[in-house]
Amino acid sequence: MTSDPRAVLTRPAPAPDVTVAYGEHPDQVADLRRPSGTGAPRRLVVVVHGGFWRHEYDRRHTDPLAAALAALGHPVAQVEYRRTGQPGGGWPGTPDDVLAAVTALPRLAAEALPGVVMPTPAVLVGHSAGGHLALHAARHVPDAVAGVLALAPVADLAEAYRLDLDGGAVATLLGGGPADVPDRYAAVDPRSVVPLPTRTVVIHGTLDEQVPIAMSRAYVAANQAAGADMRLVELSGCEHFGLIDPEAPTWSKVTSALRSFGEDH
Repeated sequence: MTSDPRAVLTRPAPAPDVTVAYGEHPDQVADLRRPSGTGAPRRLVVVVHGGFWRHEYDRRHTDPLAAALAALGHPVAQVEYRRTGQPGGGWPGTPDDVLAAVTALPRLAAEALPGVVMPTPAVLVGHSAGGHLALHAARHVPDAVAGVLALAPVADLAEAYRLDLDGGAVATLLGGGPADVPDRYAAVDPRSVVPLPTRTVVIHGTLDEQVPIAMSRAYVAANQAAGADMRLVELSGCEHFGLIDPEAPTWSKVTSALRSFGEDH
């Protein structure tokens, strides 16, 4: 593993097999990867990338993650969505795009990957801001989500606003703070409604400097107290980007959590 944890963001990876569109905007697309091998059918894994919802970060930085998951036998879809700093991004386009993608992708993947058997619904894997969007989808379209693997998610937007994560990223997404646009926070902040109705595993590194682990601890504790099927896996010595790096020593923890979403759930 490289000494620079951000190296995964630009590491080359095999190209996806096909790209499908779930909307008319050029960023309303998803890259699909066929699963390797001939093992038992597995659910579609929908990868929702992070980057604090900003247009500077797109799905390409999750290529190593997606390729590794496909190599393990999972059909994979990497979702793109409109982001802040580009037309249609922010409120409400960014969260709406992910809801549309999660709803449409099982059908689109089945059509674009003939011969690949994918039990439905899909499992969502979201990192950082993508973790927020995955939790948002599980809340609003629960029938389309078999489970959520949230990797260092921004699970409390009001707290992220208070902490000024990534220099005002939440205010840029929603157009202000909780006192300015309370209805928007109520609609998309995972912390505003518990319990989450979907089985969820949250993984967070103790050395994360981008999204503090205290946020996941509080979010999971609140959901567990309300009866949610949710657990937190804390990774000692892991920072923010090791969670999406197949070459990181923590990768086995990520794949183990994904396996916990068996086809019997």
